[in-house]
Amino acid sequence: MPRRVLEGKVVSDKCDKTVTVIVERRVRDANYGKIIRRSEKYAAHDEGNAWKIGDKVRIEECRPLSKSKRWRVISGEASGESRAKTVDDLNHGKVSVKKVIAEPTVAKKEAKAEKKPAAKKDK
Repeated sequence: MPRRVLEGKVVSDKCDKTVTVIVERRVRDANYGKIIRRSEKYAAHDEGNAWKIGDKVRIEECRPLSKSKRWRVISGEASGESRAKTVDDLNHGKVSVKKVIAEPTVAKKEAKAEKKPAAKKDK
């Protein structure tokens, strides 16, 4: 039987090696036919503590890892508070690389410092 794979957004990364992922789906209401959103939270295993709040990740079903963890993060895209990192999942040999979020470089900081006028000496 194949393992289920879901896509969602990380809403919490406070626990060690665990992220909480919210998965939203759209369903049609039985009585009125209106399309409504349903969401569910899953606790997923994050071996390297690499995923941060706001990242979009894919999780797959796995064996029970704790009382509430039955999912494992397999890949994703950094878009939240996270920085560039590489995650190697040694158990499955899968590798996922996060996108680099640009930070101000040292050269830009030095250029800003040079633009400031020097202090004038009083006579």
